[in-house]
Amino acid sequence: MGTYSILIADDEAQNRDYLSEILSEEQYAVTAVANGKDAVARLSQDHFHIVLTDLQMPELDGLGVIRYLIENRLNCIGIIYTGYGSVKTAVDAMKLGAFDYLTKPFKADEIKVVVKKALDHLALQEENTYLKQQLKAKYRFENIIGTSDKMQKVFSLIDKVASTDSTVLVLGESGTGKELVARALHYNSPRAQNPFVPVNCGAIPEELLESELFGHEKGAFTGAFRARIGRFELAHTGSIFLDEVSEMSPNLQVKLLRVIQEREFERVGGIKSIRTDLRIIAATNRNLEEEVEQGRFREDLYYRLNVIPLDLPPLRERDEDVPLLVKHFLAKYGKDKNPALKGFGKKAMGLLMQYKWPGNVRELENLVERMLVLCDGTEVELEDLPEKILAGCAQASSSLPCIDLPESGIDLSTAVSEFEKNIIIQALNRSNWVKNRAAKLLNVNRTTLVEKIKKQKLQKPAEVKLG
Repeated sequence: MGTYSILIADDEAQNRDYLSEILSEEQYAVTAVANGKDAVARLSQDHFHIVLTDLQMPELDGLGVIRYLIENRLNCIGIIYTGYGSVKTAVDAMKLGAFDYLTKPFKADEIKVVVKKALDHLALQEENTYLKQQLKAKYRFENIIGTSDKMQKVFSLIDKVASTDSTVLVLGESGTGKELVARALHYNSPRAQNPFVPVNCGAIPEELLESELFGHEKGAFTGAFRARIGRFELAHTGSIFLDEVSEMSPNLQVKLLRVIQEREFERVGGIKSIRTDLRIIAATNRNLEEEVEQGRFREDLYYRLNVIPLDLPPLRERDEDVPLLVKHFLAKYGKDKNPALKGFGKKAMGLLMQYKWPGNVRELENLVERMLVLCDGTEVELEDLPEKILAGCAQASSSLPCIDLPESGIDLSTAVSEFEKNIIIQALNRSNWVKNRAAKLLNVNRTTLVEKIKKQKLQKPAEVKLG
């Protein structure tokens, strides 16, 4: 960090000289002024790591100097010193924001210890600030990779929503990056300096999830030997991310609804209501509207969570992003695993863009990492790709219908529209017009399918009743 700079403010020349001598011996850069007004003037011009100030001074006292540090949010630690008769006022200064205080007459060793503690504290503060900045940078919007139109719409919505406290429901298939979006929302919000607490509701057994979310009191159940803080308490002043929220039991859905509505809850086995201030971000790979229709998810909870829906497109609907993602993952893993591998050949990349990616971005990331380990050349060639990728693309190609072009020609737009209409009707009939299932058969999301149904003016056939 280099040389530390210390400002001394004292109206007594003897004290200024004494402190300056001691601290200069420790290789600190020391500046001394005769009153609080001059101290504030220097602080407005130069950066100091520590201010040592006498409590009682003309024009502006030590409390005024400390107040200036706090009000202007200077990255500077204030230490106040005074005579024995003013210890209470020195304590008041610490309540105001001073790091520590000394009483006169003070010893050289005592001064050195207090200053060293202050500098250690400052170093820790700066380290924490750096780590938080790094974390925020890791989850800034630019790290969610994609230049496609669909991803640009996602970025635009994230940008609008991040600065608010509105509840967000992130929708998307497994592997589309729902947690990455949730973290980006948190670390680009006013709550960024506070906790981000993720909970995978589908990965925790139902009988344990309630305690995990809300905590429990000692003796609440067999094995509860001590009280435990839950995730909602840990997330206080920050954000909680409820991944796979659709997996919650009806009982927990009721409790979650209360937290959203009242911002309070009780630990398991407790009677005391605990208030919480947090932002809720939920995510699911299921269609919650259908879950509501089937009676598996509370309608009132759905509307509470669905304040801002954010739908992440699957990778197969944004194939133009595949080369960009490949480049990103090569840069992420290549340095450590295989710096010689520079990219994918033209044919191999073409096949990646044809593949449907059922595991989405996560599957692509795993593939790139695997190629870095297994490939010996400078480029991944077609024959290097896993059989699953090759077979998936071959199957997709063979499933396309072969249509003979009549001598008179055809209207391409009409032909494409009719083909699309017939395929959609087949998928709907096969799934008994359950749109979520039909969308899976067609490898599109439900929203896209609904839009196409409206465009084609398709209606579910009326049931024929025999009587």
